[in-house]
Amino acid sequence: MTKADPQSLSRDDLSLIAAFLIALAATLGALFIGEVLGQMPCTLCWYQRIAMFPLVPILGLSLWRADGIARTYALPLALAGLALAAWHSGLYAGLLPAPIVPCTENGPSCTGEAQMILGLPIPYLSAVAFAAILVCLLLPKGHRP
Repeated sequence: MTKADPQSLSRDDLSLIAAFLIALAATLGALFIGEVLGQMPCTLCWYQRIAMFPLVPILGLSLWRADGIARTYALPLALAGLALAAWHSGLYAGLLPAPIVPCTENGPSCTGEAQMILGLPIPYLSAVAFAAILVCLLLPKGHRP
């Protein structure tokens, strides 16, 4: 039998890296839309940012320290973000009976054409990002020697 290479990444590390990259891309995308394009997010989008933004340092520090503690802190944020994004997506799609109240015609809105990325509305993209992060965090842990 050969010893495992200490430089190789485990399956657990790869899923954590994937979760980190998804959170980083979502965070940078949200900052680009808000700060560079100057489009204000609606209230529900703000709440989703509150759940997404801390995931970057939490997952990044866990990768850097190689301690695997990220799941303890990241799972509640990812679950809360997914719940918010699912609610927002349901409102956007008209599946829920209430209109998107925070998205007003006088204030910030995520219902306009300017709030589409690759033909998908931002609430849907947020739901996909949170769901993907959850899948990465919930993948079975790899075996460490």
